[in-house]
Amino acid sequence: MISRANLFTHPGGDSIQVQKTAEYLNRLEGVSVDMKTVAEDIDYSQYDLLHLFNISRPADLLGVIKKAQLPYVLSTIFIDYSETEKNHPSKLRRFLSSVCTTDQLEYVKTMARIMKGQDKLTATSYVFRGQKKSLIRVLKGAALLLPNSESEYQRLSQTYGIQKDYKVIPNAIDVEVFKPTSEENDALSQYKDAVICVGQITPVKNQWNLIKALNGTSYQLFIIGKPASNSEAYFKKCMDLAKSNVTFVPFVEQKNLAKVYAMAKVHALPSWFETTGLVSLEASYMGCNIVVTDKGDQKEYFGNDAWYCDPNDPQSILKAIHKAYEAPFKESLQRRIKEKYTWQKTAEATLKAYQKVLKK
Repeated sequence: MISRANLFTHPGGDSIQVQKTAEYLNRLEGVSVDMKTVAEDIDYSQYDLLHLFNISRPADLLGVIKKAQLPYVLSTIFIDYSETEKNHPSKLRRFLSSVCTTDQLEYVKTMARIMKGQDKLTATSYVFRGQKKSLIRVLKGAALLLPNSESEYQRLSQTYGIQKDYKVIPNAIDVEVFKPTSEENDALSQYKDAVICVGQITPVKNQWNLIKALNGTSYQLFIIGKPASNSEAYFKKCMDLAKSNVTFVPFVEQKNLAKVYAMAKVHALPSWFETTGLVSLEASYMGCNIVVTDKGDQKEYFGNDAWYCDPNDPQSILKAIHKAYEAPFKESLQRRIKEKYTWQKTAEATLKAYQKVLKK
């Protein structure tokens, strides 16, 4: 498994997806999986198959594909950043989004990260080929695409006009870490019946509008997570905006996060876009009603068991949180998560995908 250079130093939802899929695959018979980043020097001769991640970062992948000369499957994690850019706190980013296509802007962002040393350019061809052509090249070369939902594949196919063999591999939770309980934890009493938002503090997660929605209300809001590498200025703006009922908490490990979820009442993630929202799955399983964005692929996971909001409208966010807060807990979603969305089931489906490719 190979992913971005800062997968572990700047963890996100994809970090959990890579780590947990690898962990549970290695428990199965007939497969051995290593986790690597594009920054590492890898001896590809010892492997039969590559599992790559993040189609939106083709600069990471082109050189790996060329050097390895192995078949590869691709977990696409295809995120649409267009709404984030249109509503970005940076005037420059808003201007660029008005004059550039999404792929052109992603190219500018990628080159900026490479020049800052945050990303690794694995193939100089990316510089000349650009984002869109590089992305299509990676897609066409894949033996199998592994989107997190049917909706994600359809968006990807429509955006780039490509039909590829694919298998939906859903995101999941770790039922060994997240174990629903009715016991209260006195050490975490500040979270009792609170509204929480877990994830990297970054414009795409839209903590700004969440704070605007709940500022000065009777709700206690805890924003749990660290700012992304390029989001320190956004983090400061969020802190400056927040009133006394809003508290910022640094990154919390999963074993402790489970206890926080169990104490809270509502988890809110009004992102500009989400493919799944791993934290929404985790929070719901641990007893939270969830408020999620109406942008992305989440309805395929949550159906009518979540409260949807318009991320561009603080009043819509507040209204959804109020309804979720007053409603009884959605046990139907908790049961569905246990039945369909565990890392054990995800690993089993991933192994079948590997076997399908290696039998060709």
